[in-house]
Amino acid sequence: MARPPLALTAGQQLGSRAIGPITQTDIVRFAGAGGDFNPLHHDTGYARRAGLPDVIAMGQLQAGLLAAWLTDLVHVEHLLGYTVRFASPLALGETLELSGQVEAVHGDIAETALTARVGERVVITATARVRVAAAR
Repeated sequence: MARPPLALTAGQQLGSRAIGPITQTDIVRFAGAGGDFNPLHHDTGYARRAGLPDVIAMGQLQAGLLAAWLTDLVHVEHLLGYTVRFASPLALGETLELSGQVEAVHGDIAETALTARVGERVVITATARVRVAAAR
């Protein structure tokens, strides 16, 4: 049985979650699950030759963490759409701060804006449409 949708209002903050620090094990586990074996994500020498200080996490890791945080809040069965924009790489040892807010509510659909940051630096932004309890 599906869980009922939440009541959300425009301007509502969705809270936040910290994840990290990101480890090499986190990256390797995600690579194994998703099949992304680009050496930028596991080979320090390769990453440095490419101009990076060390390996970086794959963007889909951050996108997945942000989506998981949102669906923990609104329940996965109410996620209707999700788009992301990658802004900067996530390095080993960094901690992601996930946050979001409801931008608008139209009937039983809420438009949300989500962000993953490391300090003040934006790593990824996303928008999501979620089903909400209709206003009475």
